[in-house]
Amino acid sequence: MKFAAIIVAAGSSRRMGFDKLLAPLVGQPVLEHSIRAFTRCEAITQIIVVCPKDRFEALNLDFPHPDMHRVDGGADRHDSVAAGLALLADGTDYVAVHDGARPLISSEQIMRVLLSAKQHNGAASARPVTETVKRANAEGQVTESVSRDNLWLMETPQIFKANLLMEAYRVVQRHGERVTDEVSAMELIGHHTHLVSNPTPNPKITYPEDIEQAEAFLSKPPA
Repeated sequence: MKFAAIIVAAGSSRRMGFDKLLAPLVGQPVLEHSIRAFTRCEAITQIIVVCPKDRFEALNLDFPHPDMHRVDGGADRHDSVAAGLALLADGTDYVAVHDGARPLISSEQIMRVLLSAKQHNGAASARPVTETVKRANAEGQVTESVSRDNLWLMETPQIFKANLLMEAYRVVQRHGERVTDEVSAMELIGHHTHLVSNPTPNPKITYPEDIEQAEAFLSKPPA
């Protein structure tokens, strides 16, 4: 089986004010943590990192993978994913798309999502909503309560049969659709995605305090 991973890391980090993907996280750049998680998966046959050349070179990676590539991203996330899909090796069976700004993903969760994708043709890491959810107006006043039943917070990786995801992205590009994740792209061609609950934190690094929280988790001694 050929199982490829596209790690999307082409964003500008405007909300951080500095390059969050190169920010140090317990001694390694944020993006390096994400890449390492996939190199630890023996099932991975190809890794494609979508990011600027200078960002990739700044990582100075010292761990090899037999088939790792870098490609420039596009103006929007879906453009970057499409750039990664264009580099897939012939005969790729499944492809994972992962946000490089989620450095706490575990190799174990990657494999859980892959096994689910093989069963359902598509699966994504996610977390069920457990907090109370409210809807508010533009002034910040609560207008109603929202049932959290069957609500999930989406994560990555999101893994699909390669031919189906490529078909979905052809539709995205042909019709100029703007999708924020691969689950949304697959919905355009009528395919459902199975959600796999992640037992460990997998936050997206967006603000400086997110790095502090990630460091706190990684610095915890094993139970």
